[in-house]
Amino acid sequence: MKVKEKKIDDLNRELTIEVAAADYEEIEKKKLADRRRTADFKGFRKGMVPASLIKRVYGEQALVESVNQVIGKALDEHIRNKKLRILGEPLTSEKQPEIEWVDGGDFTFVFDLGLSPEVAVEVEKADTVPSYTVTVTAKDKAPMIENLKKYYEEHKEEAQEAKSDEDIEKEVSERLKGQYKSEAEWRLTKDIRNFYIGKAGISLPEAFLKRWLLEANGGKVSAEDVEKDFAGFAEDFKWQLVRGHLMEKWGFKVEEKDLHEQAEAFARYQYAMYGIGNVPDDMVKEMAVNMLQDQKQVDRLFEQVEDRMVLDKIRETITLKPTKISAAKFREL
Repeated sequence: MKVKEKKIDDLNRELTIEVAAADYEEIEKKKLADRRRTADFKGFRKGMVPASLIKRVYGEQALVESVNQVIGKALDEHIRNKKLRILGEPLTSEKQPEIEWVDGGDFTFVFDLGLSPEVAVEVEKADTVPSYTVTVTAKDKAPMIENLKKYYEEHKEEAQEAKSDEDIEKEVSERLKGQYKSEAEWRLTKDIRNFYIGKAGISLPEAFLKRWLLEANGGKVSAEDVEKDFAGFAEDFKWQLVRGHLMEKWGFKVEEKDLHEQAEAFARYQYAMYGIGNVPDDMVKEMAVNMLQDQKQVDRLFEQVEDRMVLDKIRETITLKPTKISAAKFREL
């Protein structure tokens, strides 16, 4: 078997794998022998079906499976031995010649590989990101005050005590402060991510990734969908690379207890979203345990923990520039 690697550019490789009959024939024989032992054909005892009949019925399937097994091993070994940091999975190249599955024949396979870019970025005190405080103005409060006054007027018989204009204005101020604080926190996280994505100057093998996204989703999305959403995907992917680099650089590890804590925090958040407060600890823990049984949930929680670890460290290190801003200007950012 021959494996040839061609460098297209810094982030793209082309692999050509030439498979000879000697590379797969023993695997093929074993697959046919295994099939013969278990095959159930009318008129023959199990294990006594003629080998010629087994090959006629299952020969092409055994051939395809055997060659694919050899190809898979060759890909894995080449990637590992050459220490290639690939993105996604190898894709069949558009240069792939048509395959004729003839037993005893030689086969050529061509694959495209997208490589992960090198990430080198420092987090320094000199790095400056604005930290917004959104001011609450009378204009911001006016619509909510009016709505609350109407609400309390309509429900005055149910209320334990009447709400004065001063009480309502204070309530609105507190609500808006909380809302704006949450929005400012979200914005700070976004700005930090964008700052370090820009500082790292990461390039991606975009054409390869678009093809990979299309194939990985198995027809659930169109090329137009991928194109439309790719910019957002690329930014998220670049941040994952930056985050992974910093996790390694700082020696951070996500432990089991971190996942449990994150799952419990998310459980409390979900209960709060439904207006349920003061949830007993045993209910929270039970929900967290159930979440940790689902691998997709575990992967999501893992990313959240990594995000928190890296962002906390960044915020401790860099310069956050306090910046007051009106709600109207904040919305324009």
